[in-house]
Amino acid sequence: MTRFVSDSDSVRRQNRGLVLSALRVHGPLSRTVLASQTGLSHASMTAITQDLLAQHIVTELAETPNSDAKTRGRPAVRMGFNRTAAYAALFEIEVSRARLSLVDYGGTLVDRIDLPLAPTLFATIAPGEFLRERIEYLRTRNPLEAKTLRRIAISVQGILDRDGRSLKWSPIAHLAGTPFADSLADAFDLPVTLYKRGRLLAEGTRWLNPDLHDASVATVFVGSTVAMGMTFPGEILGRGSEGTTEFGHMNHTPNGALCRCGMRGCIEAYASDYGVLRTAYSVPETTTPAPSVPPQQYDDLIQRAEAGDRSATHAFNIAGRAIGFGLSRMMAVFDPSHILIVGPGARSFELMRTEIETALAGALVCRVNGLPAIVAHRDEKEPIFRGLMMKALNEIDQAEFAALPTSSRGTERSAG
Repeated sequence: MTRFVSDSDSVRRQNRGLVLSALRVHGPLSRTVLASQTGLSHASMTAITQDLLAQHIVTELAETPNSDAKTRGRPAVRMGFNRTAAYAALFEIEVSRARLSLVDYGGTLVDRIDLPLAPTLFATIAPGEFLRERIEYLRTRNPLEAKTLRRIAISVQGILDRDGRSLKWSPIAHLAGTPFADSLADAFDLPVTLYKRGRLLAEGTRWLNPDLHDASVATVFVGSTVAMGMTFPGEILGRGSEGTTEFGHMNHTPNGALCRCGMRGCIEAYASDYGVLRTAYSVPETTTPAPSVPPQQYDDLIQRAEAGDRSATHAFNIAGRAIGFGLSRMMAVFDPSHILIVGPGARSFELMRTEIETALAGALVCRVNGLPAIVAHRDEKEPIFRGLMMKALNEIDQAEFAALPTSSRGTERSAG
């Protein structure tokens, strides 16, 4: 009997999770379409949606006329997320900035705080304390929403430890080696999850472009650092950390230019903003990289190269070569259909394109299959945010709401 009950609970949770996943991916759907998307029977779908309505997780949306004029009968009632069922706090931490956002369960932005980060900030205040103060401020600004805050999700740069609770290394000074996720979880009694920015870039890009939902995508960030995320077909709601890489710290030239990570010859040491700047001004490769490069200085270098300045053009050629050979090595083990270049470096993509494509053309897989589609997107902020938001909301779906016990059929249903 115990085994039967356990199996029944597992199946019920799995079925609820399927329904929530379908709504998360496709948006509001009728019960009929939900049954088709999930493979569940109409009877099961009726029972599940009754539970979700009674628990105020979903709501019935206003009826809309059927677009097919030949179809008669009442318009289908669509199920959608109850936006006030839960909220998530999203923290994006980068080398020179941080951004804290509050989103509702339907994925609507409620509040946002942008924060500049000085290179020495975390030498003067513990990362956990800095994050706690900002989240507390966000809660103070949104007292009603704070009552149903369910999760804190944080985008980070660097190498996570094996349990994913802290960073073993980060280009953000004094961030690694501090248990800030655990301190936040203790402070707010909420689940706190760290996600690598590279993976979020790839997943967020796919969320923003439905044509890429079933594609294999490598997203390369080029800017203050060089990073990559990879996603595979069928993983639009993947929960694992597979596909995160340290592409920027792949060795390009043994004992070559000094990288911010302390190693020599990394791709980042040639292709990041500080690497391009160092090459353009003929600064010795062993010179310690600057903590940050002003955006205007990088933009000026792009303009110089576009105007034909030889030293600037040479610097972007070197950067493109490093990225191209890194991609050609990556494609020996992962053959993406699309490569997306994002971040400030995307503005210089045309300056790097020839070297990138030349390096890729030398890879066997590209000779056989042809070059992947390479596209530049200048704004990396929206893909990172979208990827982080969908990760957090999916965790609420599957870890919390899919696991809720069956409601009494007499429970009052949400009016939305």
